Amino acid sequence: MDAPIEFDVSHIQLQERPLIVCDVDDVVLHFFAPFLAFIDAEGHEFLPRSFRLTGNIVSKANGSVLEEKDVRRLIEAFFEAQEQWQTPFDRVVDTLATFSKDADIVFLTAMPPQFWGQRRRLLDRLELDYPLLASLQPKGPIVRSLHRQREMPVAFVDDMAHNLHSVSEYVPGCLLINLKPASIVHRMAPAVAAGIPEANEWGQAAPLIQAHIAR
Repeated sequence: MDAPIEFDVSHIQLQERPLIVCDVDDVVLHFFAPFLAFIDAEGHEFLPRSFRLTGNIVSKANGSVLEEKDVRRLIEAFFEAQEQWQTPFDRVVDTLATFSKDADIVFLTAMPPQFWGQRRRLLDRLELDYPLLASLQPKGPIVRSLHRQREMPVAFVDDMAHNLHSVSEYVPGCLLINLKPASIVHRMAPAVAAGIPEANEWGQAAPLIQAHIAR
């Protein structure tokens, strides 16, 4: 294990109770489906040829493949406008509200930090007013810094295998859940390690979390 990357979480004050850390895009808020609608409005389309955006987004006008810098520009423009495009997963608002009675909840989103304000406003509008961290750093060291090796149960929910594996490496005993929509791109995503439960919606994930934090 490499030395943990320093990430400031000192402003997150946890109580002495279980912790649930959730990714945001395609876990709490829909990302891929509205992103496809967004790039369509920009004159582009996604071709489901592999688990990558770069190389698979093309111009509808001439079929040319967008370069990495142009794909990055589209993603950043989408995050800039996320409040007009992204909507919550079914049952996520009520499910997290129920969990918040007995556990602390922190959102850890893999998003450029400069768009934190837009996401904060959107989550608050949806009554998802839990602490929010935005970082492109590996998630394992961040969750470790949050949890601080406490004896309390901790759970981590994400749609990407590499994030789940990162947390598994740094936070032994953490419940990991691979929650993801049944989208074209997610069907091509790398598989999670054996033993990590998968779910397509919060109705499947909630009982697993409840059993873990009730220990």
